[in-house]
This record gives sequence, C-alpha cells and structure tokens, in this order.
Amino acid sequence: MAMEVLLRYFPTLTDRQQEQFAALGSLYPEWNAKINVISRKDIDNLYEHHILHSLAIAKAVMFRAGTSVLDLGTGGGFPGIPLAILFPDSRFRLIDGTGKKIRVAAEIASAIGLTNVEAVQRRGEEERERFEFVVSRAVMPLPDLVRLVRKNISSTQKNALPNGLLCLKGGNLEGETTPFRRIVQTYQLSQWFSEPWFREKQLVYIPL
Repeated sequence: MAMEVLLRYFPTLTDRQQEQFAALGSLYPEWNAKINVISRKDIDNLYEHHILHSLAIAKAVMFRAGTSVLDLGTGGGFPGIPLAILFPDSRFRLIDGTGKKIRVAAEIASAIGLTNVEAVQRRGEEERERFEFVVSRAVMPLPDLVRLVRKNISSTQKNALPNGLLCLKGGNLEGETTPFRRIVQTYQLSQWFSEPWFREKQLVYIPL
C-alpha cells in the first residue's frame, strides 16, 4: 500500500528506484526507534507525509543531470533522500546542526546505495558552497531562510526553473511571502496529490 501511493504519482520509477523507496519503509522505523527523527505517531504515515511530500518538489522542477542541491535542515533526510533517489544524476548535500539526525540520514543513504548524497553536520550559517537550488521543509520563516541561503545560490543556470529556494510549507503564508510578492510562486500540493493531508500544504519557490 505504501509504495502504491508513490507509483500513483510517479509511475515511471525504475526497478532500482522502487527498491530504494521500498527499503525506506523498514529503515526509517528501525532508526526512528533509536533516534527520533519523525514523530512516533507519524511514522505510520512515512510514505504520504514524508516521502511523497518531499517529492512534491519534483512536480515543480525536474532537476537536470549535474544539478547540485542543498537540503537545509534535513533532519533525518527530508526532502533530500527521496529527491536523491528520484534524481540519481544530481548531487545532494544534506545539512543539519544536530549530529544524531545527520547520522540517520547518512546511514540510510548508505544502506540504500545512494552515491549522490553527502550528509554533513553543519548549520546553514556555516555552509559556504554554492548550489543551483536550496530545498527545505519549514525549518524557519521564509524571510530568515532567504537571508540565510542567498549566499549559497549559484549564478550558473542548468534547469528550466531559474536557481533559487524551494520550500515545503503549511498553513497561511501570506505574512511570510509578502516581502517577495513580485517574485514568489506558491504551488498548492492538492493540485498534484489528492490525499486530504495535502490540502493545507504548499510549495514556495523564490528565485534568487
């Protein structure tokens, strides 16, 4: 059932990708029992609330080969690990200030054979490299996030969507998006995914 929800929206997954996504179903509960990276009551919703939620970014942009992506505040690997499975020819750096969480992300990436993922214990302020995109899941208010990641956006364009920030958010974002109203694009996830949980969920894109 869990994999069915992914295949409904991403029917062209290769056998290898299906194997990797399927493996997450046992690895995350196993690690979560030791190091809490997903709320205990939410681990049963792993595929819908975490994996599919992460993959919403792929509905806005299909990363081209060679694209580099920074996942800021990755926690246990979201959205970075699902995106790295989907885009094996792109490079992902997952950073988080909490060492235990980064350990989970690194161990899971290694267990499923992801060679395009680097998981590093690091705060956003300390990251100096440049990437085509920064992705995150609601780690902080948008104005703070934009100030933090502006330094990390490369000037080299590789994708149909100009380089910038892709942030998964929920609730009323009017206050957060006001400073960027001329450039921001907000996508309702319910236009892509029919499950009721996605009704209040959004993807915010800010070109930088």
